Amino acid sequence: MVDVIRLGPDSVGAFHRLHRSCEDGGWCACTAWWVPWAGFGERSAEENAALRASLFDRGEYDGYLAMELDEAVGWCQVGPRDRLHKLRDQYDLEPAIGAWAVTCFKVRPDRRGRRIAHQLLLGVLEDLPKRGATRVEAFPKRLKTRDPMDHWTGPESIYLACGFEVVRDHKRHPVLALDLR
Repeated sequence: MVDVIRLGPDSVGAFHRLHRSCEDGGWCACTAWWVPWAGFGERSAEENAALRASLFDRGEYDGYLAMELDEAVGWCQVGPRDRLHKLRDQYDLEPAIGAWAVTCFKVRPDRRGRRIAHQLLLGVLEDLPKRGATRVEAFPKRLKTRDPMDHWTGPESIYLACGFEVVRDHKRHPVLALDLR
């Protein structure tokens, strides 16, 4: 069982340690939705770290950590959906007050297969209504590969298990949603 906490100034170190322990070694720093896709793969870890630091500096603590014994073992990026213009544009989404989006998942490699992502998502869903969210959306990828680097938006199976429904079907990029009211 994990404890789910909101990311905040006191947990930034745990956020960075978790990201460094995963496949990309912390390269992305969960900045993918904040910059254009064109050229994103060529960005340096230092550029992404600087962007993440600037997000923290402006109070953008956009997610939750799954904690075991004071160590982060999972991460879920989530926040008001319309703050991410790239997400809205890519999925052709109309602005929606109260809509939040789950946009990234990570589980430490040595903790995978223990339902941590599922527990993390349940904790997030329990907290979001307290933050004014009335709807939460997810954007999993339907791919044949099981490589975690390909499924960084979270596996569709955990969303469905937590009550999300497919609101826009697509062979590779569906949109799922859950009404929190």
